[in-house]
Order: sequence, then C-alpha cells, then structure tokens
Amino acid sequence: MKLAAKIKETQPLRPKILLWADVSFNDMKGIENTKSILELERILCCVMGVNFPEPKRGILLELYVHTLFFCRKSNFNREQTSALLSIVKHIHQANTETLLNNMDHCFAYCSELLLCHSVTRPPFSINLFSYEEVTSILKYLLNTYMRHYNLYKYIFTPQVRLDLSFSYSDMPDKVPVTEDVLSGDVKQQKEKELETAEVAEQHIETINPGPKLANAVIQRSISQIRPEDDHTTGNEGGDYAHVGSTTATTK
Repeated sequence: MKLAAKIKETQPLRPKILLWADVSFNDMKGIENTKSILELERILCCVMGVNFPEPKRGILLELYVHTLFFCRKSNFNREQTSALLSIVKHIHQANTETLLNNMDHCFAYCSELLLCHSVTRPPFSINLFSYEEVTSILKYLLNTYMRHYNLYKYIFTPQVRLDLSFSYSDMPDKVPVTEDVLSGDVKQQKEKELETAEVAEQHIETINPGPKLANAVIQRSISQIRPEDDHTTGNEGGDYAHVGSTTATTK
C-alpha cells in the first residue's frame, strides 16, 4: 500500500446540530438511573458505538464517563448532556481521522460545534447552552481532551514506518564476498600496516638520528683533529731545539 493512501489529509468539517444524534431520550433515562460505573460504561459502550479493543476501549469509555460526570456537576439536562457527549465524540473523530497534526483544525471545529448549540438560528443552530455554559464547556475541553490531544492521536491512529532504499543505474552490482576474499583482504591490510610502520620508523630516524649517529659524528671529528695536533707539537719542539742550538753557539 502506498504511503499516500495511508496518510489521510484533513478534511473540512461542517458543524451540525447533534441533539439526540447518539444518545436518545430513552438512553438518557437509563444513564440517569445507573449508579455503578461498570453499568454506566456498558451503556455508553453500546450507545456511543465503542467497538475498539483494549486499551482503546477503556480510554474512550473513560473520556465519556468523565464527560458525563461534568454534565452532572454542571446540572445539565438530558438534552444538553446528549449534545455534549456527541460533541466530544465528533471532536475525537476529527482528531483521529488523520495522522497529521490538526490541533488547530479540531479546536476550530469544537468552537463551531459549541456555537451551533448556543445560538437560535434554525435549522442551522439551536439555543441549547448559555454563554456561561459554553465558556465552562470550553474550559473543560481545553483542560481535558485538548491537553492530551497528542496522546489520543498516538493511541487511536496507526503508526506508519517509512523504509527508504536507493538504487543507482551507473553503479555495478555488488560482488558476493567469500571467505577467501576476506582472508586476502586481511592479509593485504596487514602488509600495508607493516609497510606504513617501517616508513614511519625511517621518518623518525631522519628527524631524530639518535645516539648512534651522534657517536659517529664525534669519532669522525676526533679523527680529523688528531693529525693537526701532532704536526703542531712537532713544529714547536723543532723551534725550541733551534733556539737552544743558537744559544750554545753564541756562548
């Protein structure tokens, strides 16, 4: 499957009236008479169409249960509770319809849905929530769902992995490497290392000759100096002898 087929672009969503869209009047009666959370989750699972395996099922039911608790805390009637549950469901669907980051798109869609249920403009909108109630709902959604927007997207959207491979037309195919080729390559590498080590030693000797060359230079200098010293000493002796003979003749 191509990557473009997996990644769905964000589609423009039109807000609509969601009163009794998912939770009917009779369903609200059953929800109001429910006391335990397990029974409440069972009813919401059937009413809201939660057909996901765990842990997606538990996460989505927890979202709906806390939304229902918020409605009870805010003293919403059956119509308001039904509409708000459907609004939360549609916001979640808008978030998870694509792998791309569409937080701004979801928030704008959430604002339009709340506006659609707070202004009397039939058949496009109805006056179901007051201004204070809309503000309270918006704060609740910002502090709950929109704050954990990335977590919901990570859990409820498939993960796509991209593997790249390149092929060049001008390059020859790779030759299969055998053990003989590997042993020959290792041998050549060792010979090359030995040659490099010998060249390095010669270079070091050229830069720093060491004591052997110094001793050779000293011996050569001594051999050049000794004949001159002997010749000079002989001349001096001869001069002294000549002076002595002259003195004896004068006497």
